[in-house]
Amino acid sequence: MAVQHYSGGCQCGAVRYEVDVDLEHTVTCNCSRCRRLGSILAFAPASAFRLLSGEGKASEYLFNTRKIHHLFCATCGIESFASAAAPDGSDMVAVNARCLDGVDLKSLHPIEYDGASK
Repeated sequence: MAVQHYSGGCQCGAVRYEVDVDLEHTVTCNCSRCRRLGSILAFAPASAFRLLSGEGKASEYLFNTRKIHHLFCATCGIESFASAAAPDGSDMVAVNARCLDGVDLKSLHPIEYDGASK
């Protein structure tokens, strides 16, 4: 897989976006938040992400180091993406591949990140 164009969003449709992302390099995490959500994360530069709808309809949750902006729909509660600065300081977005339209989740082979130990 290479970088491809996807659309995605929350369950109720209030939050919708487009993103250009490579699903070959997905990640699962065992931190206290991710293991409960069951997210399969794919990372893209913020410049490759376009919020189409939901401005003002998403609530933010910060925890632990308070560096990742977890954004979830205030109506249905789904966290379909988050944003943060990458280690090099560039703006990044993590999209939940489970919230992307038309993705065959069985074709993904995420690596496991040990966030619980961080």
